Amino acid sequence: MCRCRPPSPSGAERLAQLFFSERIDADLRRIIDHLREHASTDGADRLAGLIGAIDVLAANPLIGRPCGDGLRELVIGRGMRGYLALYHYDERIDLVRILAIRSQRESGYPIP
Repeated sequence: MCRCRPPSPSGAERLAQLFFSERIDADLRRIIDHLREHASTDGADRLAGLIGAIDVLAANPLIGRPCGDGLRELVIGRGMRGYLALYHYDERIDLVRILAIRSQRESGYPIP
């Protein structure tokens, strides 16, 4: 699944394209299931915040902390409401590949 942005007008800030790997669907479903299971009343707001934070990567692809092998990790929120997005930025083609999303409380990224 790829969400592409239109080219920026000349003189405007250039945005990287965001590409979501196939596993992101399963990651988001797992997060939604968890929110439903625990009767979260603000699940929609939390998901909107998660997606909004990922959108920041288009303008600031190096904002995440380096975590080895050319990968970076974006910290989103904190504590019980925090998530991590694992991604790779390819500067040559200005593309951010979102590889996985998980809760900060989860241990490691689930392997599909």
